[in-house]
Amino acid sequence: MLLYLTSAPGVFDPPFAIKPEQRLTVLELGAGTGIVTSRMLKLTEDRPLDIIISTDLPEVCPLLHVNVNSPADAQAPCQAARVRPLAWGNAAHAADIARELGLVHPPVVGNPRYLTHILCSDLVYFPELLAPLLRTLLHLTSSPFIPPEATSAGEIYDLQIIISYKVRSLSKETAFWAAFGLWFAFEPVMARVNATSNSETDAGWLRLGASADSFVFVARRRPESQGWVLPTSDSDLMAGVGAWGSLSRKCDDTFETLLLMGLEEDDDR
Repeated sequence: MLLYLTSAPGVFDPPFAIKPEQRLTVLELGAGTGIVTSRMLKLTEDRPLDIIISTDLPEVCPLLHVNVNSPADAQAPCQAARVRPLAWGNAAHAADIARELGLVHPPVVGNPRYLTHILCSDLVYFPELLAPLLRTLLHLTSSPFIPPEATSAGEIYDLQIIISYKVRSLSKETAFWAAFGLWFAFEPVMARVNATSNSETDAGWLRLGASADSFVFVARRRPESQGWVLPTSDSDLMAGVGAWGSLSRKCDDTFETLLLMGLEEDDDR
């Protein structure tokens, strides 16, 4: 994740690009010790209008606040991260953040700040937390966190989710991706093999993290999914109930396809 966020142009595809005219509103889920949040603060130190929100369980937030807002030296970025509690699956915590960003009526701030990026660094591994994690990602990519027009069929709002993932137990973790892919389109980040070359035709591409059984994904909510009914049951959510507008159980095969493609690439080398 850190390597991807701080890469030079042309090293990764798709790139992590910050547009000069864009005001970022970045939220990190499960920030832990705050390493990724701290890196985002450094990246945006000359962009005072950007907002960086670092979230975790309520009991983790005090230490997280100290870590991300206590610069080690005087030259560290002066911008502060907003450390907020956000337990996965907790709609009340999500609503509090929406209220602070001016996304509810009446707004707390003058102009609404819709999320532009959600960061998830190494969160997919505890089976009992996979459904709450998916539910929170769906909360954060639905109204009021995106503009009202984006909830209409056919309208697209480019809220990006960047997920780094280390394979630990495919038998336990694949279920998350099978459900995630129903609601989100996602692709792996590719890295140039010869990053010193200026010509894209001279360099091959490999999946970022392939040598370490890891992935970095860039995901976006499927626009049509804004009209689907989100099931209240975690088991139904993981079984694909509600996705594609039907109550049948279903799954997405994007992740399994990527695994098979990776095996074929290994055989070719």
